[in-house]
Amino acid sequence: MRKSLAILVFLTVSALISCAQNNKQDYQGEWIGFLPDKSSFNFKVTLEKLENNTYHLTIANDKILIDEDLVSSREKGLLSDVDEQLFFDLKYGDDSQALTGFIKSGKLLYHVSIPHVGDNKFVGAWNPFMLDNGLQSDDIMLYMEHTEEGNYLAYPFFGDQRFRGTYTGDFKKQADTLLFRDDNTGFNFRAELLESTIELEIFLTDVLITKTSLRPSDDGWEYTSAPVEQAQNTDTPAQLNDGWSTAHISEYGINKSQLLRLIDGVRAKKLVNTHSVLIAKENNLVFETYFDGFNAHIPHDLRSASKSISSAMIGIGIEDQFIKGVDELLYDYVPQEYQYTKDSLKSKIRIKDLLTMSSGLDVNNLAYEDYYQDPENPNSWLKTVLEAPMVQKPGAYADYGSANPFLLGICLNERLDTPLETYMDEKLFAPLGITNYINQTDDSKVTPYFGGGMLLTPRDLLKFGQLYLNKGQWNGKQILSKSWVEESFEKHVQLQDVRDKNQYGYLWWHDTYTINGREIESIEARGAGGQFIFILPALESVVVITSGNFRNGKGNQSRDILEEFLLPALLN
Repeated sequence: MRKSLAILVFLTVSALISCAQNNKQDYQGEWIGFLPDKSSFNFKVTLEKLENNTYHLTIANDKILIDEDLVSSREKGLLSDVDEQLFFDLKYGDDSQALTGFIKSGKLLYHVSIPHVGDNKFVGAWNPFMLDNGLQSDDIMLYMEHTEEGNYLAYPFFGDQRFRGTYTGDFKKQADTLLFRDDNTGFNFRAELLESTIELEIFLTDVLITKTSLRPSDDGWEYTSAPVEQAQNTDTPAQLNDGWSTAHISEYGINKSQLLRLIDGVRAKKLVNTHSVLIAKENNLVFETYFDGFNAHIPHDLRSASKSISSAMIGIGIEDQFIKGVDELLYDYVPQEYQYTKDSLKSKIRIKDLLTMSSGLDVNNLAYEDYYQDPENPNSWLKTVLEAPMVQKPGAYADYGSANPFLLGICLNERLDTPLETYMDEKLFAPLGITNYINQTDDSKVTPYFGGGMLLTPRDLLKFGQLYLNKGQWNGKQILSKSWVEESFEKHVQLQDVRDKNQYGYLWWHDTYTINGREIESIEARGAGGQFIFILPALESVVVITSGNFRNGKGNQSRDILEEFLLPALLN
């Protein structure tokens, strides 16, 4: 299947593009090529325990890339790094049958489990794109852009659109060579600018993974994609030993024809870029289908839907008394070096105000996510947000903005005696049986970012929704307090800067859908591009939909799918 990709983000002056190939020294525009082996990013990680707290690390694809000894600063497990670019934070499981924890590359914390295979060896797989079956396209494009200073910026795009994309920076031009780095994966790039080609090399730390030759394109990039064929049907979902019990839709009277109509709509491209649709009914997974090469084992970019996970972590932090309560003041948790930003209004911001998007900060301008994350911004994200002016009194006006949950993560992290990602894993993810995920860090590249951007598999996202529907329980175990769930679902404020003026809880949305005259209330986690958890208490159901509608104005298509197909199926 062939598609055309319109690069909207980085285009500058169209005249520059049109003349890009008329001047051999002008590299502005699209440069296209092919990866010689798209499986090059499927890494085998081997760790062998030696003496004196030393591990021998091998990372290989079809050849050995990294082969060296690492001395751990932890007695039980591995805490070390390779060239201060690739970090390992792994601990032995309770039965010592695996090393479990995080591989950190770029700003991503990949949660992994590396099984013990005998003879003090642990062997596992790691794909920085988090694609269990590897890339499904060998196409690659490099978009080159001029700067006013006469240098270049470069943005790589991979033909496999399941990958969340690169976020390049740290550009250095040396003669005819451009060096840069992807902050997401941590990969380093070297582009040699030749007369008619760009020779592109991709590195893990300083080790070459693969290289390719790129040629200029006048016609726009077309890429091919060959997703693994998979069935989409209403059969009983597979049992994967992940904590889910499965059942057939017929046991609950769910309308099969509505679900088949949905599947047909996605296949016919009437419901574009739908990646997964899952339904849980009365604690059983009853419907699960994937499209465009996604499957049950690939974590999906949640964008702001992971704000609701941030809310859960604040509830756990309060339960553990790291935060005393929602009426605690923000500046009691702000690091000392930023206390100078406190004024008469900011001093009144409470944890509750951050949970309900009503801090009063200028979240649509000087504390707007695109502004504080702008690579051109010389200040840290935290400095930028805290220096932003107040535009409302705290608690008086609910204005949706990622700066609010970002500050919640700062507050919790300041009081913990363990890394925040470890606390999240031990208190929330491990009890839910969630092991295959990515935590994204803030600009510190250390602390998880509570404003959004985690990656979870749809089945695991559905677990999180079921946890809330069950008042904090999962498979009989209380993970969140019942009172926190109930308090989180209260309609605390009404959002003022969104179209529907939704009622809002503690980083949870409220909405109502009308089906054949019956109103169905839904509590929702929402993320850009169409990432949704729908919790439907009246129907004892949870729905998860993931999508890739990031730049086409169809981010709310998931709500249409719920209203036009799934609710009618559940109500039958």
